[in-house]
Amino acid sequence: MKQTVILWLVLGMASLTVAFAPLPINQTIPAERIFHVDAESFAYAPAVLVVNQGDQVIIELASTDVVHGLYVDGYDLNIIADPGQPATLTFVADKSGTFRLRCSVTCGALHPFMLGKLKVGTNLLFLRGIGLTFIALLGSTLYFRQTLSLSQNNS
Repeated sequence: MKQTVILWLVLGMASLTVAFAPLPINQTIPAERIFHVDAESFAYAPAVLVVNQGDQVIIELASTDVVHGLYVDGYDLNIIADPGQPATLTFVADKSGTFRLRCSVTCGALHPFMLGKLKVGTNLLFLRGIGLTFIALLGSTLYFRQTLSLSQNNS
C-alpha cells in the first residue's frame, strides 16, 4: 500500500513538472523565411505562417482579383498589392507569439473575415502534451499491472 501511494505521488509530481516547468529552448540560427501569399476571394493562402524568433521574414503578397492589403498586428506593418502587381514586406520576427494577419484594404462584403496568422516561436504546448501523454501511459500501465497482480493474489 505504501509503495502504491509513493508511486502515485511520483507520477503526480512528474506530471506537474512536465506541465509547468520552464523548458530549455534550443536557440536556432536565424534564417530567411520566404512566403508567397496569394490574396483572393477574402482569404490568404497560406493562411498560417510559422517562423522562429529572430528569423528574417519575407512576405510576397499577390492579389488576383481586387486590391488587397496585409497588416501584421503586433508589428504594425502593412503592404498593399494591386492585381497582377505583387508587393513585398521584409522584417525580423523579433517578438514571440501568435499575431493576426488581416486585410488592410476594404475589398468587399467579407473583408472583415479575411484573416491569417503569423506564429513566431516553438510550439511548447505540443511538447508538453507529448510528455503528459507519456506519463499517462506509464501510469495506466502500472495501474493495470498492479490490478492484475492483486486479482491473481486473491485467486
